[in-house]
Amino acid sequence: MKLVEPILAFQSELRRIRRDLHAHPELCYQEQRTSDVVAARLAEWGIPVVRGLGRTGVVGIIRNGSSKRAIGIRADMDALPMQEMNTFEHASRHPGKMHACGHDGHTAMLLGAAHHLAHNRHFDGTVYVIFQPAEEGGAGAREMIADGLFTQFPMDAIYGMHNWPGAAAGTLSVVAGPMMASSNEFHVTVKGKGAHAAQPHKGIDPVMVAVQIAQSWQTVITRNKSPLDTAVLSITQIHAGSATNVIPDDASLVGTVRTFTTPLLDLIEERMRDIAVHTAAAFGAEVEFSFKRNYPPLVNHAKETAFAVEVMKQVVGADQVNDNVEPTMGAEDFAFFLQEKAGCYIFIGNGDGDHRDGGHGLGPCVLHNGSYDFNDNLLPIGASFWVKLAETSLPLA
Repeated sequence: MKLVEPILAFQSELRRIRRDLHAHPELCYQEQRTSDVVAARLAEWGIPVVRGLGRTGVVGIIRNGSSKRAIGIRADMDALPMQEMNTFEHASRHPGKMHACGHDGHTAMLLGAAHHLAHNRHFDGTVYVIFQPAEEGGAGAREMIADGLFTQFPMDAIYGMHNWPGAAAGTLSVVAGPMMASSNEFHVTVKGKGAHAAQPHKGIDPVMVAVQIAQSWQTVITRNKSPLDTAVLSITQIHAGSATNVIPDDASLVGTVRTFTTPLLDLIEERMRDIAVHTAAAFGAEVEFSFKRNYPPLVNHAKETAFAVEVMKQVVGADQVNDNVEPTMGAEDFAFFLQEKAGCYIFIGNGDGDHRDGGHGLGPCVLHNGSYDFNDNLLPIGASFWVKLAETSLPLA
């Protein structure tokens, strides 16, 4: 590895920052303390700060030279509404809130890069360090765009990074094109007619209608879309009734749909609606159908991805880079940025959990798990990558 020496020297401070953030997790759009910490650090290092985009977002502006070129580098800041199982010293001090996805580490890595770039301006242009709120379901990226991120801070490209448990610590991976899926949810209520369970002929059973709909929806995946297109349709909740001898008035189906393309998502939504409506009608029932599109597919741009891969190789070595990582059906709101601006999103391996301090939970070190913890050994690697990316994107004449 060819890490930036001053960042290695700053590693212990980055570790302290990261663990402080981990101990004080804040949920989406509540990241007041976190954004205060970020803004104070940037200001301390002489970096102009703009606050308030996406409510609690922070943007630092690092300029040098006369070039009009600029790039954006983004880290997410929010935590999850879940209970931490770890008991080590930096475990969450707020019950029901936890940094179980590593956003504390993402923030610390970008702060490390900002510190170095502010003190060693070996680039010509502008680097915008973007600290985004509300990635976990709040679409903070979309809100920052709506508040003028790309108009106030014009940039040529934007980049993001996420830790990836299970991948060897410090490895970097990416793929051009679709890398993460769209995230969508459906809520369907079948309206029947309640009756005594001993006299089903006097009612319209919404449970049986819901079962028929659930089974028929799977034909959308197996018979309506091309076998070469990837999609997931998962029914995660079925609710109906409250007594063993009563046919209820209604039944509900809830779940998620994931795709890598919007046209395929359009097809699935249309077929799900048609099947639900017409199946219910065949039984004399009615349907309330709601389909919510949360995050679009995350699609990396080819040019920026190829560029990032070359920088990866310079930092960690070609043998530690995977430029054709398998896409995941997980979702990420960085996708909104990539709809508006060229760029790419990469993964940094978090390891298998051996890095965790004593007192960690007994569960696996995977995302959205109460036993998770970010690997502090990644801090100088991620920060060095961001610095090298900025310097290579904005070379001195």
